Amino acid sequence: MSKVMVRFFVVLSCWTLLAGGCAKKELMKGEGEITPAPTAKPVETPAKPPIREEVVQEQAVKEAPTAISEETALSSAAAQLQAALEKIYFDFDSFVLSTQARDSLSRDAKLLLKYGSAKVQIEGHCDERGSDEYNLALGEKRAKAAMSYLVPLGVPSSQLSFISYGKEKPADPGHDEAAWAKNRRDEFVVNK
Repeated sequence: MSKVMVRFFVVLSCWTLLAGGCAKKELMKGEGEITPAPTAKPVETPAKPPIREEVVQEQAVKEAPTAISEETALSSAAAQLQAALEKIYFDFDSFVLSTQARDSLSRDAKLLLKYGSAKVQIEGHCDERGSDEYNLALGEKRAKAAMSYLVPLGVPSSQLSFISYGKEKPADPGHDEAAWAKNRRDEFVVNK
């Protein structure tokens, strides 16, 4: 369900709560203004206003969980997609996609087509070797390489965006080849 629909239900729920609160106050105000007529028989207060208050409150309670559960469902779908998308890794000083990276991207493309409304940001990362400027440029080339591979597989370019973090966000803080190999990567982040 789209963000517009979720917002519609949230606004509708808020309006229902507001309308229920206003009706409740008017009923109470109306009860205070009733004065008994000067007759021998006392005038009984009708029992209907309290029943109306309960009906208004029940409607408000029923609307709120619906909007929350839909938002939770959207969040759950995004979390499932995020967990299923695979990272891809690169060789030193390269943005060329390996066979393993292409296979991972092909699986990712199938998932992205399945979750067609999900917006995904491709993050390009590098290891700590090289200057900040060089690694930012290399991270961007890596993210663009992944995007360029996904689009011909049917993933709409409007569904994808990219950013380079260079060496700013290492996956492994180590200073050896094993750590550097983990840091030369593209990650996929689902925007909620």
